[in-house]
Amino acid sequence: MSVVVRRAGLLLRLARWLVTRNHFDLDYRPDGLGEHFVSARTAAGLVPDRSVVLCCGIAAHHRPAILYRAIRERYTATQHPAGLTWCGVGGLGGRGRSPGTLEELGIPGLVTTAILGHLETVKSFLELASQGHMQLSTLPQGQYAFLIEGQAAGRTSSRSPVGVGSFLDPRVGPGSRVTSGTQPQLVEAAGDELNYRLPRLDVAILAAPHADVHGNIYVDGAVCVTEIRDAARAARANGGTVIALVADIVAHDPERIYLPATNVDAIVVDPRSEQTGTVPQRRPWPGLTLEGTPRPQELLDDMRFVNRLAGITPTRTPTDRALARFVATIMADSIGPGSLLNIGVGLPEEVARLAFDAGLTDTVTFSSETGVIGGIPASGVFFGAAVNPRHIDGSATVFHLYERGLDFACFGMLEADSDGNVNVSRRGPDPLDDVGPGGLPDIAHHARTVVFMGAFARGEKLGLRSGLVRVRRQGTPKLVPAVREITFSGPHALRRGQQVWYATPRCLLRLTETGLELAAVMPGIDIERDILQATAARILLPTGAAAAIPVLGSSVTTGQGFTLTLTGKASVQPFPA
Repeated sequence: MSVVVRRAGLLLRLARWLVTRNHFDLDYRPDGLGEHFVSARTAAGLVPDRSVVLCCGIAAHHRPAILYRAIRERYTATQHPAGLTWCGVGGLGGRGRSPGTLEELGIPGLVTTAILGHLETVKSFLELASQGHMQLSTLPQGQYAFLIEGQAAGRTSSRSPVGVGSFLDPRVGPGSRVTSGTQPQLVEAAGDELNYRLPRLDVAILAAPHADVHGNIYVDGAVCVTEIRDAARAARANGGTVIALVADIVAHDPERIYLPATNVDAIVVDPRSEQTGTVPQRRPWPGLTLEGTPRPQELLDDMRFVNRLAGITPTRTPTDRALARFVATIMADSIGPGSLLNIGVGLPEEVARLAFDAGLTDTVTFSSETGVIGGIPASGVFFGAAVNPRHIDGSATVFHLYERGLDFACFGMLEADSDGNVNVSRRGPDPLDDVGPGGLPDIAHHARTVVFMGAFARGEKLGLRSGLVRVRRQGTPKLVPAVREITFSGPHALRRGQQVWYATPRCLLRLTETGLELAAVMPGIDIERDILQATAARILLPTGAAAAIPVLGSSVTTGQGFTLTLTGKASVQPFPA
């Protein structure tokens, strides 16, 4: 299929989605099905006042959109269910732009407490919290997944060294509390570890591709399954209610059942339910499932096209691309065949794309906190999925895999400081400025090599000509004496023996026992003017034999002759190389 034809199909699908995205038939119920099957409006009536509700999914993947709308409309009409505590592990909002996300529930009185691993996308909740109408708490995604898994087995807490020395540690920061209020502290100091807790789940809401007439749930054609199974088991163990949304009814197949009917109380069928953003589950992208695609490049290009149309992915500048190549070389020097990696959202996605271009995605194993392992990480609104994944399991499963060890992890950064601490979780003092820790605390804790990448300064203006980087406007430094909030503790990483790097379009810094040390510079950058004098953070220059600071070659800045060759070793091999 030609690029023109594919683009036309994508534009048509996007146009259809834009026209119909706010249409929900809350009373639809297929004929001839058993009592397990109810309308969305009936399902909303199963959520009691003041209950603790968990919804699964992440980003645009497997959103229970019609159930959000049904709960909202029931509350608007009857003032029930009220006073809910809403739980969610991944990013579940639409940044105020898209209906059918968790933001549907952002009206005063419906949800009064939210416990989220990632808050930035749920703008309506942040606005309510800023106005004093909602209390917000947060937990790191890995520990969150373990707590859900634990409730299914009767465990009430999760004890871990993850988060020690960060804002999640009550000895350092606010712990789980994002806003002040009466909500309980969900993180407690326990010596060299932290003890995490979660309220008992009363209701689990999940979206899956299919059910059979008996009420069994199937995930064939799913992009990811996140916490579906563990959430259902937890609510069941607590004597609660499980509500599932599916797109269609399929034939009974005992060997393919993911969640048995005995673990589900009510099933809503919505033929318009999405596999992922703008993609109907009834007409899915097979390339994002275990079915795969023989032409991954086409699907990657199509996703990038959709992201640009939706305004999700910013246009990458030549210096952005140079920075991605810079980090890709660090990655290649740190890993070997069979290595396990995790790549964060945003600019790190470009690093994964370079690995694919170099043919490395058949040699190393990328993974996501959603439970997707292998393949090529998807970008933008499709983050958390992968093209041609090798394995799809629950969120807790992949975090248990990280506990065994992770070779390489790469993240963006809001700011970093002289001690190597990094803030990715808070932009400013108001609840509207809160991002949340996401999966970073767990992932970064277990990674052998960690790279943070981003601009040297907010608002900087850089030029790239003849392979040389020029600073045309300095901007406000992202390297600061002390970060606003510690999401990642540099000193604790050193104690664990991790290799930690900070990459910017101007230079590369490494974390040492004495602080941040300049390790390399981009060609064209003046060390004194563009680095040392451009920030109040303490940056050390190497001494002795290491005093000569290397300048990167033009292949990094121009891409001409750029290659990636694995020179490191793998410590973890989830699958054979």
